[in-house]
Amino acid sequence: MNWISEWALPKIKTLFGATRDVPENLWHKCPSCEQMIFQTDLEKNLRVCPHCGHHMRLSAKARLDATFDEGWQRIELPRAPADPLRFKDQRRYAERLKDAQTKSGMDDAVMVGHGAIEGQRAVVAAFEFAFMGGSMGAGVGEAVVAAARLAVLQDSPLIIFAASGGARMQEGAVSLMQMPRTVIASQMVKDAGLPFIIVLCDPTTGGVTASFAMLGDVQIAEPGAMIGFAGARVIEQTVREKLPEGFQRAEYLLEHGILDMVVKRGEMRATLGRLIRLLRSEPAADAA
Repeated sequence: MNWISEWALPKIKTLFGATRDVPENLWHKCPSCEQMIFQTDLEKNLRVCPHCGHHMRLSAKARLDATFDEGWQRIELPRAPADPLRFKDQRRYAERLKDAQTKSGMDDAVMVGHGAIEGQRAVVAAFEFAFMGGSMGAGVGEAVVAAARLAVLQDSPLIIFAASGGARMQEGAVSLMQMPRTVIASQMVKDAGLPFIIVLCDPTTGGVTASFAMLGDVQIAEPGAMIGFAGARVIEQTVREKLPEGFQRAEYLLEHGILDMVVKRGEMRATLGRLIRLLRSEPAADAA
């Protein structure tokens, strides 16, 4: 019990009348500073804490809405074979997959859309971390390849917002095969002379980090995002040394040259629009 349930909610119920239901999710506590925030205010602020600036996780749909200008369109993605290994641990993988699809309204952990960013045409793929930790299986591989092909077809830059725990263990080697597939997809975009921009969100780890997520022409991250391959504890046990403070956080990686910039969520659309204009500008004609 806390002051919200013991004091605030009874006061709200008294104010609006005992017969009216008060939503349970009216407030949200910031995991960083622990300040209470109205849910509506948090959503308007793109799930960034107004008190401490902590960037909370954002759904793939909300991220595309925040990135594109109005009028963007979601594309239908190829369907990958479901449960190729007929995997089962405590539950069948097919059941876990179905539950994730029902809760998210997505077929897999990536949503792809095309439209304009600050008036500049672009294709954007966004990971949904709530879908089995944004893990990369055959469905995610198909989504990244489809996004790359669409970018080439439309002569548009490709932007990927990565947020993933890595390879999807329930698909075994099929999941690991998506690492070279997504690398090839990124190379398709580059071979066409189109910008390939990566935005690393919290968290981006494992096989996603070890494949396309580190191959952008421009590497961006959100503030405080955890980015790495293996977990910090595993690394410490391997090298038998204490890791530096903030190791695997966006600011540390920026300082050590892994990232090009760290951009606040509220400034992301303007930054991407500016980058697209710079990267797509034609060289000035030689003076006669």
